[in-house]
Formats: sequence, C-alpha cells, structure tokens
Amino acid sequence: MKWAHKDLIGIQELTAGEIGHILDMASSFKEISKRDIKKVPTLRGKTVVLLFYEASTRTRLSFEIAAKRLSADTTALSQAGSSFSKGETIMDAASNVMAMAPDCIVIRYPHAGIPRKMAELLPCSVINAGDGYHEHPTQALLDMYSLKERFGSLKGLNVAIVGDIMHSRVARSNVYGLTRMGARVTLVAPKTLLPPGVETWNARVSTELDPVIPSADAVMMLRVQMERLNERFFPDIREYSTFYGLNRKRVEAMKDGAVIMHPGPMNRGVEITHDAADSARSIILDQVENGVAIRMTLLYLSLGGAANVD
Repeated sequence: MKWAHKDLIGIQELTAGEIGHILDMASSFKEISKRDIKKVPTLRGKTVVLLFYEASTRTRLSFEIAAKRLSADTTALSQAGSSFSKGETIMDAASNVMAMAPDCIVIRYPHAGIPRKMAELLPCSVINAGDGYHEHPTQALLDMYSLKERFGSLKGLNVAIVGDIMHSRVARSNVYGLTRMGARVTLVAPKTLLPPGVETWNARVSTELDPVIPSADAVMMLRVQMERLNERFFPDIREYSTFYGLNRKRVEAMKDGAVIMHPGPMNRGVEITHDAADSARSIILDQVENGVAIRMTLLYLSLGGAANVD
C-alpha cells in the first residue's frame, strides 16, 4: 500500500485498510528490537524533533527509541526547557524549529487542535503524541496491535474501556480504531466521567462494571486524570475504586483468555490493584514493548524510509 499521509493527527482520519497496513508492518519492526544490534539504516540522515508540552514517560521515550533504532537523529524539547515560559507561543516555537529543517515533529500539547494546525502550516511531517482530550493515535495503534498479536484479529472482539472516559484521548482514539476494525467497545464509567454526547459514539455505554466483565475479551483500565479535574466527579478515591477498580475478584470473573490492558501510568490501588496489574492476564508491558514497533512503523511511513528494513 502506498502511504498517502504526510501527517498523523488522529485515528479518525485512517481507513480500516490503512490501520491494518500499520499493524501488519509493525511485526517487521518489532523483530528489529529483538536483535543483538537493534539498529537499521532506514532513516539515516533524517531528523525527528520531539516537542512535549505535557509530562510523558512511555510515549516520549518510545518515540525517541523508535527513531534511533531507524538511525534518525533526534532532539527533544519540553515546556520546562523551552522559551514557552518566556511567553513564546507554540506556533512561534514550531516555526523556529522548522527553520532548522527537521523532517518530522512529534508534538504533545495540553490543548486540542495544535498538532493539526502545525500540520497545516509546516512542510515537515507532524505526528500527534496526544492533544488535550482530542486523540492519542499512536496509543490506540499499539493497543490494537497488542490485541491483534494476542487474538489474531480484532474483528468480533469485545473490549471494555473503563474509567475516566471524559478526559481520555486514549478512549476516543481506541473507539475510532477498534470499531473501524470490527471490534465492539463498551465504555464504563460513572455518569460524571462520561463526556457530553457519548451516546453518539460508536460504543455501548454502562455505568456499572460488574455486568460487563464476564463477556469482555479485553478490559482496558484508564487512569483517573486528577491533573485535569477542576471539580469533584466522585465522592472519594475509595468509593471510585470499589465500584470501578479492577481487583482480584473482578479478574476471577473474566472469561478464559481475556486480557487486562492499561495505557499507563497506572494508579495502583485506584483503578487497578497489584493483583490485577501483575496477573498472568496482564499485557500491559506488551503494550509498552509494542509502542516502539508501532512508532517505528509510523516514522518509516511518514518519512518515506527505504523499502528494505533489513
């Protein structure tokens, strides 16, 4: 398949065929990470700039490792180390970075819309690493790849996404991607953590977790995003954990072969207990590992890497 996109702003813009192409290609890139020498010359001479205006561990490190394994040069800039604190706008910052001729900018920003605006104005590739409540496309792709790796296909899977749906760009991107690939999604959250208009999403909605657990092939737990909460959405953490946390009892109610997922970071003891996070059903670390392969794939496609990745 010829890749037609300069940028990746959201899963909503990808067809089922394009998502399938990314997932199929990722296996080749995952194999590179298992070699003794984890590097290929595919993107030698290319420069990838990471602009992260929100905290990140997995996404930022994963993109940097992905670029370096493809032999691209990387440099990273965070809000704390930039001129943002001196009043420089994000678009001025992007224009200044562009003057240094990067081939790709990976951007995370606390408000929706900035990656798209950058993609429209800049000639280089732009990859959205998460913008506000909008989307987190590479997380959804690695989640889909992890499920495909485990089950062989996404079609017909029942996936429960549980927790702070209102503030979750991960939930939005996964709903777009999973349903496009033939999976069924159920969103589980207290009414106060369901976004306005959720009934228009292509997903079932439940305010109770226990009835959803037994039929789910995958249970994806979401962190309560305390840093985004400007009002009280539930009485206290203990009550939230009681009704919406994944614990040993709920893990035991899952059907044979069902898996536990989490995009990280986890709040152990809130949305997930140690028993659940570290159980044999957990593929949380598989998700982290697969994030490198997915991001290698996207950098390769966006930057027109050589046809041979050997």
